[in-house]
Amino acid sequence: MKFSGKNVLITGASKGIGKEIAKTLAGYGLKVWINYRSNPSLADELKDELEDQGYQAAVICFDASDENAFIDGIKAIVDSDGELGYLVNNAGITHDKLAIRMKLEDFDKVIKTNLDSTFIGCREALKVMSKKRFGSVVNISSIVSESGNIGQVNYSASKGAINSMTKSFALEGSARGVRFNAITPGFIATDMTEKLSDEVKKSYTDKIPLKRFGDPIDVAEAVAFLLSDNSSYITGEILKVNGGMYM
Repeated sequence: MKFSGKNVLITGASKGIGKEIAKTLAGYGLKVWINYRSNPSLADELKDELEDQGYQAAVICFDASDENAFIDGIKAIVDSDGELGYLVNNAGITHDKLAIRMKLEDFDKVIKTNLDSTFIGCREALKVMSKKRFGSVVNISSIVSESGNIGQVNYSASKGAINSMTKSFALEGSARGVRFNAITPGFIATDMTEKLSDEVKKSYTDKIPLKRFGDPIDVAEAVAFLLSDNSSYITGEILKVNGGMYM
């Protein structure tokens, strides 16, 4: 795939899907900025792994839901590299509970973390990228943004809002040469899904037409495509990566 920009910031990149996105984009020749909030050892390990393979990587610590911290983080990247070519808004949290038992603070915390961080990232990226009339942003949403899910009223609401916000940013960014897209992953094999029992895993895979969980690389390659020049005529798209579970 072809990339005209030279670097990418990935929020929440030290583990899980974010880590795989970082590895994939580094492999395509981008300098990868690995964002983390609370575990420096994982971020440093990933940086070392990428550099050992001859790739460019840097670690940057900030809470993506903290406006000033996110702004300072992007400024540090631009000061270092002269640009921010790409952004992947991946950071997010869950706090699952049935709606009738969910307190307002449980709802607000997930909404604030997931939605605020994506908004701040999109806004600040648009400001920076507009100066060069070039850039691409991918927001990591979720299948539950479209299908809903029991026990995830707060999470599905945050991700549904991200889908709508992506389209609005795409409209505002189009005149400035900046594209915004989102991906809605289904069930992806990560440390979290590994904790599920075989019975629970089977109950989920039975509902997936492709009869398997996705691999993190499935999401990472989709992200790479939407960021790259190969998708230069795509903006405002919500791309499903779910094995056909929700069409």
